Amino acid sequence: MKNIKVLGTGCANCKNTMKLIEEVAKAKGVEIQLEKVEQLQDIMAYGVMSTPGVVVDGKVVHAGGVPSRDKITGWL
Repeated sequence: MKNIKVLGTGCANCKNTMKLIEEVAKAKGVEIQLEKVEQLQDIMAYGVMSTPGVVVDGKVVHAGGVPSRDKITGWL
C-alpha cells in the first residue's frame, strides 16, 4: 500500500489533486493511504514552497499545480 500525502492549506488545486489521486488509484486498482497535510509548518518541513505538494512513501514527488493523470499513474 502506498502512503500518499497531499500538502496544502485547502485551496481548490489541493482538493482537485486529492480527488484525482483517488480516481487514478481506484481505476488502477491500487490501494493507497491518502492523507491531507494542512499545517504550514508541516508543509515547510518537506521543503515544499508551492502547493499542492505530493509526498509518496516519504519522498516529495510534486510541488505546485495539479499533477497530470500520467504523472500520478507513474507514482502508483
